Formats: sequence, structure tokens, C-alpha cells
Amino acid sequence: MGRAEVHMMKRIGIVGLGNMGIGMARSLLAGGFEVSGFDLRPERRDMLRDLGGNDAASIVDVGKVADFVFVMVLNGSQVTEVVTGEGGLLTSLRPDATVAVCATIEPRTMRRIAAQATAAGARVIDCPVSGGKAGADDGTLTMMVSAEHAVYDEHLDVLQCVGERIFHVGEEPGVGQTVKASLQALIGTTFAGAFEALVLGSSAGVDGQVLYDVFAASGVRSPLLKTCMKHVLDRAFKNTGSHIGTMAKDLGITMDLARESGAAMFTTGAAAQVFRAGISLFPEEDNWACVKWLEEIAGTTVARSRDLEAHA
Repeated sequence: MGRAEVHMMKRIGIVGLGNMGIGMARSLLAGGFEVSGFDLRPERRDMLRDLGGNDAASIVDVGKVADFVFVMVLNGSQVTEVVTGEGGLLTSLRPDATVAVCATIEPRTMRRIAAQATAAGARVIDCPVSGGKAGADDGTLTMMVSAEHAVYDEHLDVLQCVGERIFHVGEEPGVGQTVKASLQALIGTTFAGAFEALVLGSSAGVDGQVLYDVFAASGVRSPLLKTCMKHVLDRAFKNTGSHIGTMAKDLGITMDLARESGAAMFTTGAAAQVFRAGISLFPEEDNWACVKWLEEIAGTTVARSRDLEAHA
């Protein structure tokens, strides 16, 4: 059976058409899939329709037409409502339809949702993602997939349409979320460390561009670090696709898992505090805004000297 024939057989649904969901929809439509989606915000449904997708009137309507549904909402309570709640997917999905939870949620919540969905006859893929808005827009997400081998193999073509690096990390629900919680510990501490290092150098009188150039060429260089530092230097604290609320939520999940498993997370705990403070001060801004209160403590601004001179 050819790839095009497989596409014709699978109708894809997406619940949650925010920055991530709409980017995934764009990739799926470009890949030849039929896509139906729902979001509480009419303007997001309009965006899907403008891309060539079908804007559903409700979650139930998505479930009625889809063979495979991505759930890309914010947190565990929203995933629970979307999948198992009144008017959720389980009220309308056909037998053997598959639900893929891409939101980052607590592993125990993922296990509970999967048990209820399986009991109702649905199949479940636990597949949190990394890569942010850019990865969703470009179809280059990293996906941490936990699902039975047969389910994974059957739907690999769908996953490959939105993800570039797909890791089959296990078969049991919750394993994908555990890997994501561990990854977020590393990402969160990287960001917090970058903020502190930039503020330290700046407070001692070093030009921000010099700090960027040296850090970006050192042994800790990475696309993640360079993106973080560039946003700080550009003073780009909004609309970068990395809202501070998401990282604060994710690190909360990481620390909750650490308490459950008995893991010591000293550095991650400190990073979580950085983001909690950041979200209390800058609730509508992005991750990089955390640097501002560290700058205030140190009495400095991380910037290129020429930028400071231009605003003098």
C-alpha cells in the first residue's frame, strides 16, 4: 500500500489550536492528511480553516470524524477534560481510534487517562514533544513516544509528518511524560544558568555580545543556549513562542515527579524557583523575561554596548 493511500485512510483530529497545535496542523495538511480541529477560541478555528483544514464545532465533532487525534492543550486537567470529560473524545471516538497526548502532563495523570481510554476501546499514544513553536511550524519536533509497538508502527507516518526526531521510549503510558519531565529539568537549568552567567558578566562590565560570542563558542554551546542568549540580548521578551507559564508548569511537574521517585533535584529546584519568581513578575511574557529581575538585583542590563549607547 502506497503512502498516499495510507493518508487517504487516516483522518486526523487536533484538539488545541494554539501555537503548537496550529503548526502541527499546517505540517499535517502539507503532508496530505485531512485535518479537523477544535479550539475554544473561534479565531484559532478560523486559522485552521484558512489553512485548508476543517474547523469542528466541538470536541465531540472531532472525535466523530477522526481516526487519530492529537491533544495539544496546556495541562493535565485540560487533557482529562478533553479525553475523558463530559463531551470529551471518548463520547464520540470510533472503536480502535487513537488518541495521542502531546501536552506535557504528570505521568500519573497520563496513566489514568490512558486506562480510561483503553477501557472505552480507544488506543493511546503518550507523546510529549519538544522544539517549541518553531519545531511545530517546521514539522521538526522531537517526540518522546510511548506506545505499544503495533500502535507505534501503524501511526509512524503521522508522527513523522510533525516530528523530525522520534524516539520510541517505551510501551507503557507515562514513560514519555517521564522522559519529558527529565528533559525539562535539563532545559530549565540551562536557561537559569545562562541568565545568571550573563548577568554576572554584565554586572562586572563586560559587553553582552562578548559574553554571547564566548559562551556560544565554548564547550557548552548549543542551539538552545544560543537562542536563549540571543533573546536576552535582543530584549525579546514577548511573542517568541516560549511562554514563561509553560516552563514554570513543566518544572513543577519535574519536581513533583522527583518527590514521587525520591530523586534529589537541587539544581532543578533552584531553576524552578527562578521561573516561579519570573512568572509572578512577568506573567504575560516569555522565558527570557526571568533575566530582568536578576538584572534588577545586580543593577545591570545584559545588552550590547552599542544598544545601550543608542538608548542613552
